[in-house]
Amino acid sequence: MTLKQKIGQFFFPAVFINDTEENIQATERLIRENNIGGLTFFHSRASAATNYETKKKVVLNDDSFIRLKELIVRYQNCASTPLLMSIDAEWGLAMRVEKTPQYPYAITLGALPDSEKHLVYEVGKQIGLDLKSVGIHYNLAPLADINNNPNNPVIGYRSFGQNKEKVADFALEYLRGMNDVGILGCLKHFPGHGNTNVDSHLGLPVLEETLEELLANELVPFIKGIENNVDSIMIGHLAVPALNDGKDTSATLSKSVIETLLRKQLGYDGLVISDALNMHSVSKLYDKKGQLEWEAFNAGNDVLCFAENVTEGIQEILKNATPERIEASFQRIWKCKQKAGIVDGNLSLPNLSGNDFDFETTSKLNLKIAQNCITKIKDNHNTVTVFDAKNREDLAKISIYKNTNNSFFMNLSAALPSPEFSYETGGESVLNKLEKELNKFDTLVISLFVPKAKPLNNFDIEDSVLQFLGNLFTTKKCVLYVFGNPYALQVIPNLEHALGIVEMYQDFTEFQETAAEQLLENTKCKGTLPVEVNFL
Repeated sequence: MTLKQKIGQFFFPAVFINDTEENIQATERLIRENNIGGLTFFHSRASAATNYETKKKVVLNDDSFIRLKELIVRYQNCASTPLLMSIDAEWGLAMRVEKTPQYPYAITLGALPDSEKHLVYEVGKQIGLDLKSVGIHYNLAPLADINNNPNNPVIGYRSFGQNKEKVADFALEYLRGMNDVGILGCLKHFPGHGNTNVDSHLGLPVLEETLEELLANELVPFIKGIENNVDSIMIGHLAVPALNDGKDTSATLSKSVIETLLRKQLGYDGLVISDALNMHSVSKLYDKKGQLEWEAFNAGNDVLCFAENVTEGIQEILKNATPERIEASFQRIWKCKQKAGIVDGNLSLPNLSGNDFDFETTSKLNLKIAQNCITKIKDNHNTVTVFDAKNREDLAKISIYKNTNNSFFMNLSAALPSPEFSYETGGESVLNKLEKELNKFDTLVISLFVPKAKPLNNFDIEDSVLQFLGNLFTTKKCVLYVFGNPYALQVIPNLEHALGIVEMYQDFTEFQETAAEQLLENTKCKGTLPVEVNFL
């Protein structure tokens, strides 16, 4: 390859599964003309994270999975050098593609006891097999970020928790699972995005820690990853003034973070990939097209993810970089392509007919995880209390944000045939009416299906619902099952008055079935909260 063709290998522009034919042809031209190294797949332009403020509606497409495979075949067929296909699939292809297997969030896995970390390996392995079946070689996951800030708008549920050793161990298990089926992985977001309260898609978070503090906490999972030859490390768009002479320079554009800390001090010589270069914390810094791509490469990134100015970026790097630096980055990407088995005529394209997923295996795995991560936060003999109430006929069940036709209630109905109520929408007037209907019941089994995993606007739990729950906890005997982010517990008033609280983390059918079994049989809860939750 010429020097220019080698530079092309550093570029991984974003492609969108549900794009127009015009956009697809433009990508094909980009591949043919620039010898780019790979692509990063997203669902659609409206779903890109930096689109939050424009509020474009994401149009769902049940054929996304077929389209993804067709596009991979198309794009590979027009590439003179096999493309390394990548995607961010932290909890499975379902993060980006409809009708594909979904696995639990990292925070859920973080609730597993250490003795069950092989389940994290299995998640990595199954996600790897799913990606492989559609022609993807590289998962931009998992997070090595330590979840030590409950107000973090973007990490939270995507992290394995706040214990640095557990985060490191579980991230390595996930990576090992993927690697064992031939899928490359990535630890992110170096040097640690956990203790921030700004979304780097929209602004620049600042990490105030000193190098010593980072080495003692945030960097621990990355150091363990380096010791275990992790395929790649993604640099986060966050400023660490202590590493940049007091300046708020994004780590993605900082030689002192990448070249000095990561390469020299920590001894990492693997592939370094930037976080998406369209994110607003960096994308608005330079007026000249290609300048951002050059600055990111010059700082030490080998792969430029979501680069928006490919042709101009190649020209800037060609003009400014030394042949030695270009060769070093090229060798790193080439080594990854060799490991993925896509060079030397080995590229295998996905089979376009049929559905390649083993949903039964996914369901069995999700059930095992549910049974081992269920966490009892407060217990006042829940089962005895509930069955006593049933015998006195002063027991009711209430579901918040799902109708009564949910798996939790259905699995309870035979043994607990009590009246069932639900609230899905309608606000204060509907809740007032519901409160009156509940007057005659003394004991309540409440299932809260938390609407959103992110903390914005109290996880989308309405103020009227919070007030309603707060009233119930002070006037009734309540046993609460929470299907969602455990941080949601912090926004619920009067929770200390609940008789029992069980955290389930997800609303998957398997998790609802496990919750019902726990209530009916008073089975032991094996999970522990992976984060500190202050509500008592």
